[in-house]
Amino acid sequence: MLRTFRNIFKVADLRRKILFTLLVILLYRLGSAIPSPGVNTQALSKLVEEGGILGFLNFFSGGALAQLAIFGLGIMPYITSAIIMEMLVAVIPKLKEWQEEGESGRRKITQVTRYLTLGLALMQSIGLVYTFSRQDVEGTPIVQFTWLKGIVIVVTLTAGMALLMWFGELITERGIGNGMSILIFTSIIARVPAEFKTLITQTDLRYGSIVYGLIISTVMSLGVIVAVIYLDQGERRIPVQYAKQIRGRRMTMGGTTYIPLKINTSGVIPIIFASSVIFFPTMLAQFIPGLTGFAESLSRGWLYFVLYTGMIIFFAYFYTYIVFDPYTQAEHLKKYGAFVPGIRPGTPTAVYFGKVINRITLPGSIALACIALLPAVMFYFFGTREIPFGGAAIMIIVGVALETMKQIEAQLQMRHYEGFLR
Repeated sequence: MLRTFRNIFKVADLRRKILFTLLVILLYRLGSAIPSPGVNTQALSKLVEEGGILGFLNFFSGGALAQLAIFGLGIMPYITSAIIMEMLVAVIPKLKEWQEEGESGRRKITQVTRYLTLGLALMQSIGLVYTFSRQDVEGTPIVQFTWLKGIVIVVTLTAGMALLMWFGELITERGIGNGMSILIFTSIIARVPAEFKTLITQTDLRYGSIVYGLIISTVMSLGVIVAVIYLDQGERRIPVQYAKQIRGRRMTMGGTTYIPLKINTSGVIPIIFASSVIFFPTMLAQFIPGLTGFAESLSRGWLYFVLYTGMIIFFAYFYTYIVFDPYTQAEHLKKYGAFVPGIRPGTPTAVYFGKVINRITLPGSIALACIALLPAVMFYFFGTREIPFGGAAIMIIVGVALETMKQIEAQLQMRHYEGFLR
């Protein structure tokens, strides 16, 4: 393992990429600590620590929202807009045409995603300024609020979101790993010490002592990590046979390969989107007080468990069929002279793919829901507020770490060095 880390810094190109990524992460954390002008950080931190949607957003912004910092919105507006664009591509023919155009089409979709991100960031900034400027909030977070001060904060947060998008693209182009994933990974890691401190200081155990609770929480966290790795790596391999083809004077040889269908194709996206839908009424309740009771009923109790689990399963199926369309895949196999042994090409192959997806996605989505509900379980047993450092956070941490490790592994093996996996 130590030899592998030494090899990483022996390769000049890989060393530059890693150092550049670390530099961007440093700038991101620096911007997350610089508050917007005219903000009472103590009152704001007290309001955010009450939990709910603000606690959720603060966790995924790396604690920047508690100071209304330059990067106080975090990366969530971009993730939300990317999910929305993925769904729109499936239902809008023009966007689907762009996707099929190749690199030029993907650039167009990326540009629309940027504009949508800025729109969502602007809306969220206005909502936060409105919430924090209310005079009935004890210790108003925005000191001596004026319209000019509100506009300055909104522009600061929106510009910070634009700069954060640029940081993510720089990491993707010149650094190592996916830029946006690295940034959200950094945000979560930055909040881990604070969340463990909360677990220690605010825990009122029903059974046992604090030490007992920490042992249980550690064991549960390690178990979730193992489950996430198993869920992320688990796949069903469908064998595919390519027939011999004659094209002009050339004959292509047939062969056997396989199509890997992951048990959890959608990753953490169903959890993020289901959380956004659950907390959306809470956000609206900041503007419409009459929705407060309805929003609270959705965010706790048996209704929360049922709706949250149902939406995770629904979005897991929905996104899986967006990523892997059985009919499109069947047509591609037929076009290139490939077939699944024992299954006729065309529609029968598409039906077979659909059956396989339905069978493997159901246990995968249920396991995903169980991991996502871990914070609520800890809340019940430990008697503390819901801890955001739960299933979704662990899934993101493990998933990003595995993906980044695979990229470093590929870079090392290209230069004939040993990687992490031997």
